[in-house]
Amino acid sequence: MTDQNIIIQKATIADAETLLAFGRKTFFDFFAHLNTPENMEAYAANAFTLPRIQAELLNPGSHFYFAMLNGHITGYMKINLDAAQTELQDGKALEVERIYVLAEYHGKKIGHELLNFAFQMAREKDLQYVWLGVWEHNQKALSFYEKHGFKVFGSHPFMLGSDKQTDLLMKKEL
Repeated sequence: MTDQNIIIQKATIADAETLLAFGRKTFFDFFAHLNTPENMEAYAANAFTLPRIQAELLNPGSHFYFAMLNGHITGYMKINLDAAQTELQDGKALEVERIYVLAEYHGKKIGHELLNFAFQMAREKDLQYVWLGVWEHNQKALSFYEKHGFKVFGSHPFMLGSDKQTDLLMKKEL
């Protein structure tokens, strides 16, 4: 699937270290200025470890994809199906657990291509909807998902270190 040389490429266990470094970088780039260093590091100490990423890559219900532009990783997405979903675990749904694009590549349709890839996968599996969680204060992401047809249907707590935050749950019916 390509658009302007954007290639969506499945990550494998051999990509674990690259995925770990890229995931940590994008997470810190987007949220470090909005949270305390202590809470960021506490979260990262659990979420961004090689054993954790390897376990996620080996989970048969989870799939990671890199967005490649001119041979460079510019973004990534994690999709969960069935019991791998973080909450709903609905066999009729696909969860986009993570989707990040490097800031310098915003506006190049990379997030759009990643989401379209998720929608296509869900349709091929004859699923009824795609859902995700997004921090209630991440207005840019909320606007992006609304533009792509997602609607808020609930919320859940998200612990970033010792800071209890709220993620809005959004879904798009297919």
